[in-house]
Amino acid sequence: MPSNTGSTRHELISLSDSFLLMGTVVTIRIVGHSGVHEMRESIDRAIAAMRAVEATCSRFDDESALRELCRHPGEHMTVPPILYHALRIAREVAEMTDGVFDPSIGGLLEQQGFNRNYLTGEEVASDIPWDGSVSFRDITILDDGETVRLEKPMLLDLGAVAKGLAVDLAAKEIFGYEGFAIDAGGDVYVSGVDPSGDVWRVGIEDPVHLDRLLGSVQVQDLAVCTSGSYKRRSPKAPEVHHLLNPETGEPVEGLLSCTVVGPQAVLADVAATAAFLLGPEKALPFIESMGLAGLCVTTDRQVRQTPSMGAYRQ
Repeated sequence: MPSNTGSTRHELISLSDSFLLMGTVVTIRIVGHSGVHEMRESIDRAIAAMRAVEATCSRFDDESALRELCRHPGEHMTVPPILYHALRIAREVAEMTDGVFDPSIGGLLEQQGFNRNYLTGEEVASDIPWDGSVSFRDITILDDGETVRLEKPMLLDLGAVAKGLAVDLAAKEIFGYEGFAIDAGGDVYVSGVDPSGDVWRVGIEDPVHLDRLLGSVQVQDLAVCTSGSYKRRSPKAPEVHHLLNPETGEPVEGLLSCTVVGPQAVLADVAATAAFLLGPEKALPFIESMGLAGLCVTTDRQVRQTPSMGAYRQ
């Protein structure tokens, strides 16, 4: 609920709001010289943009465009631009990782217990059959900007893409203020200055001691996104986290978290997830190959980072 309003040096004022979206608490804060009413309208537009992504790309909503697409395997389907864009990104990263990252993994996630609506806690009954043989290669995306064909029955999962995309679309709605921050539970984008007039500092969670930080990064007009095994656990088996190997169906081992800094949240988000899935030896080279900065924490609690990450860490 609104609002956290107050004056700061340089006559800056700030307004913030927090709400539930995509299974996490999202907080949007705007900093500037504008009136509170104008800031409130900007936040409302940003929230609407994020909810549109969720309504389109959620595998938990039976009425989403994603689930409608999944109900029509073998057919050329016209999909909304948001879903088309998210699928294109997901498939490209799947190609880059040779399927270690795979958006066709929704059925496997359901089998492991990740099939509960985050608002109600109720199980989402799937009407989409899955036989375990599908992969990203069974997703055909035409170059017309709107048509997708699923060659086999599958349930898509775009969690590693959709939330970052939602953050980026929200950022477009509030761009132009002296500063703003969007925090979507591990996916953060900051621009300009904070309420004190300083460059934003974004904390990096300690994946072992969740009440502590590993440190922070000082960034401007950049996203900081983290993927980790501590984020989500299966209700059926608490030792099972949501980052699964598509081939074995088992949780990926070797890393506790990966944090990526990049110009867009969707890019940093999907890179952090893919890096985690690639494991400790390939994670950082992959992040660097995408021209991004990153930091990973191994299961034996070693902190490793790309050389470029040093420019941001505090």
